[in-house]
Amino acid sequence: MPWIPELTVEQLAARLANPPDTHPLLLDVRRPDEHQYVALPDSVLIPLDELEDRVDELDAHRGREVVVYCHHGIRSKKGAAVLLAAGFSARSLKGGIHDWARVIDKTMARY
Repeated sequence: MPWIPELTVEQLAARLANPPDTHPLLLDVRRPDEHQYVALPDSVLIPLDELEDRVDELDAHRGREVVVYCHHGIRSKKGAAVLLAAGFSARSLKGGIHDWARVIDKTMARY
């Protein structure tokens, strides 16, 4: 896999502290049951195994930064690679929602 740009949870938290119209699109590439259990607010769910077939659903967000996340940051790298190949500005969330819950929002459910 080619090098995939990453964002730390601290960097994402800083971006989300800015005005909402500057926020990146948060794309969850986990399974629906994982997303239902816990998810970042206002995130869009497209499971990794469906992303290539559904990437056109994100066309309205071209030109906007997309932060792809999963549980630990492995699937999100693959998802970001799909988006980068399709011409999106995408980054993978390093450590995934696990690190978000561990470092940023300690009240968030963990699994």
